[in-house]
Amino acid sequence: MAKDYPYNFFFLVFILIGISADFDPVHKGHEKLIKEACKIADSEGKKVVVYLNKGFSANHAPFFVNFEARREMALALGADEVRSFEGLHHRLILSYSVPIRLQQMIDDGVTDYITSASISLDEIKSKAQKFIDEGNFVGMPKHYTNRNEIRWYALNEFLGSKLNFHVVKELNKSEYSGRLIRQSIIDNGMTIPPNIYKVLPKTTVEILEREIALGNVPGDRNWDEIYKRMNTYSRGNLEKIAYLNGKTINEIIKRRVYRDPESIWAVFRRSEYGPVMTRLAISSIEMNVSKKEVMDLMKSYEEKGVIPENQKVQKVIDRAWYVASMTDEGVSAREANDEFRSKNIVVDAPSTLEAGLNLTKFESKITKEGIATDLYVDKKGKISVQFKSEGKKIKTNLRLPAREVTYLRYIMDSHFIPVNGTIKKAKKGFKVKVTIG
Repeated sequence: MAKDYPYNFFFLVFILIGISADFDPVHKGHEKLIKEACKIADSEGKKVVVYLNKGFSANHAPFFVNFEARREMALALGADEVRSFEGLHHRLILSYSVPIRLQQMIDDGVTDYITSASISLDEIKSKAQKFIDEGNFVGMPKHYTNRNEIRWYALNEFLGSKLNFHVVKELNKSEYSGRLIRQSIIDNGMTIPPNIYKVLPKTTVEILEREIALGNVPGDRNWDEIYKRMNTYSRGNLEKIAYLNGKTINEIIKRRVYRDPESIWAVFRRSEYGPVMTRLAISSIEMNVSKKEVMDLMKSYEEKGVIPENQKVQKVIDRAWYVASMTDEGVSAREANDEFRSKNIVVDAPSTLEAGLNLTKFESKITKEGIATDLYVDKKGKISVQFKSEGKKIKTNLRLPAREVTYLRYIMDSHFIPVNGTIKKAKKGFKVKVTIG
């Protein structure tokens, strides 16, 4: 039964390092976390509120156990309330979703944050300081222990140190791992094996066995939708989907037909996507998430002061223009990118470009001003455009100076900034007016 506390929430974080972050399912490591949270809550007259991800996990995957069952598991172990984060993890990487989730908790009246880690709070603070000083929370080094906890602490500081942090010593991750638990159950024919019983609370076992019997576990993707889009979408339509770059789109086209998940994972491996970005890209394909949708979501939180300056959409556009300009002068892209990030460089990145077209006489005759076009990267790596006029499909490369080509390619490979084209009448023939963002 929930305790009669005033409306002053204590927050129990379930974003642990790795995939056990989502209480999927709740194991004894999570039970320890909830009980430690209850101790602090009891001493300070607060509530323990668990925020669970819903829809997709923080690692952009479908859940093994559905939200309602995970909610029941958390409540059974003493949480006063369970709330959800929804609509984020098939659209955003962690460096964007974490500040949004932190702000939601702060807005809800949360005052404290508790998590588990193998390192101390002092160590977390020490490693987070570099990112706080730079104001850059993208690209947390993979070798960092508990890098998710470091990210959360750093972004809490960015938001003004609104939450008090508490760290509980985590249990052995080789035993208390959501990935291990899930895979062991699957490998055992959807029956909980004896070694897994030992790491699950009794209430979790009861709920999990019930959900398995009902056929609710495991959750899965809508593979039919994913296959359909990956097998049938044109380069132009794939370019509109978030987290797909030019190289990946060409690999998708080249490797068709897709009939099983492994063939889809293989195409992303060939495109040098890691596991996390692969899951996010597949989720975006599954939910048909557009770059414009992601950009608009980011901008809506920018207006609320939630997104760090270096992660703002315009900053990404400005950096692309600066790097393209500097590489045009012989500076390496890495050097230009580092310089932009480390210095307060102000540029006036163009929001539109005008590109020439290579049209045949017949194509020029049927082309009309105002026609909308799709931009894409062709199989030779050249930026191209396609559109329809008088029932005919027209495809051609764009003609742009080298700097503009580099700039536009950076934007198209940014994962979340859309580009659109419109046919425009020129002195001789036609051009495409490219709009960025």
